[in-house]
Amino acid sequence: MMSSQNENRSLEEAGPSGSSDGGVGVNWLCMSPKRDHNPENYDDLQFEFNPNLFASLEHYLPPHMLNLSRDVKLHYIRNILLRYLPENDRNWIQKLREYRLKIILNYPSLHKEIFTMDAENFFVPSFLRAIKENTEANFRSIMAEPCKGVYTFEMLQPQFCKKLMSEVDHFERWVHGTKLKIMRPNAMNKNKHGVILDDFAFEAMLDRFMCDFIRPISQVFYPELGGSSLDSHHGFVVEYGINKDVELGLHEDEAEVTLNVCLGKEFSGGELFFQGVRCDAHVTSNAQPEEAFNYSHVPGHAILHPGRNRHGARPTTSGNRMNLILWCRRHSSGQLLSASAFMLSHSSVFRELKRYQRDFYSWCGECKQKKAERVCLSVMATKQELLKSEI
Repeated sequence: MMSSQNENRSLEEAGPSGSSDGGVGVNWLCMSPKRDHNPENYDDLQFEFNPNLFASLEHYLPPHMLNLSRDVKLHYIRNILLRYLPENDRNWIQKLREYRLKIILNYPSLHKEIFTMDAENFFVPSFLRAIKENTEANFRSIMAEPCKGVYTFEMLQPQFCKKLMSEVDHFERWVHGTKLKIMRPNAMNKNKHGVILDDFAFEAMLDRFMCDFIRPISQVFYPELGGSSLDSHHGFVVEYGINKDVELGLHEDEAEVTLNVCLGKEFSGGELFFQGVRCDAHVTSNAQPEEAFNYSHVPGHAILHPGRNRHGARPTTSGNRMNLILWCRRHSSGQLLSASAFMLSHSSVFRELKRYQRDFYSWCGECKQKKAERVCLSVMATKQELLKSEI
């Protein structure tokens, strides 16, 4: 595994070379951002990428580049984006921007007050107190941990839940009336019903939601997932019930941390089931008894878990259910929702690490078990050798 020292040395070696790619021979981004760096403003640019993405990625530039001119940094970052993002994805992103702009310019919102963060009217008092105190003890005082790394707690006020559900229903009626083809919550078509909240002006509010209210918790409970550096999100609402999605099979989320909050309506069934965290090699392996967990939804209550914890939704047997989902991500994927873009800010190092890393026993339940079995066999073999030498 490449150490931090080796990584920094590689970046230094890729320093100024007089090449055309912004003054560097090989374009790299650091694994960790420089949080106190004040990035340039790129809002005046007309590129295929969102200007906010350049500002976000500037925090990850090699140290020797941070004080160079904006043009040099722009060229450097754009080359990386072009290298790791296929043309088809860039075209799709441009269409997404046009789609969102069309909605924002024309959609008549129903509850304007929920498009701006209003913590006192969104969250229950117990949750706000825990966030204000910002300690592990305070967080645990309002949470249950039914299985390792999965936390449940009361979060949203009933009135906010009702308004958000009403806004989603209003948006879907408006879309139907305008004949606009709606984009559904995720690219893998797991959910055929529901809406992407970021598509109709909730993006800024959900960014505050993640940064101010999810990241502090993730920093405490998910440091190994980069919980302190969550910096982008994908926010959507899913709907289950009669004539809608009924269930959802076992899957993983494209996120470091996932927040799932039941907004309500009358329903029965639809429990979430969890099967534990796995690496790619063991994604289909059975869950250990301590990893298996079923969760029954309660309106206003949240469940927070690693995105890689395999989970699904059992059939909703009656009524209708609506849930707010927030995928929280790190490494500045910005507005890019494709898998390749999601990994771009550390893709070179990430692929290099995966090439040599074979065991993920620190977080994969199956790798952990196999390591324990190897240790046990090794101990037994050592004992046998000792017994033989005594005979």
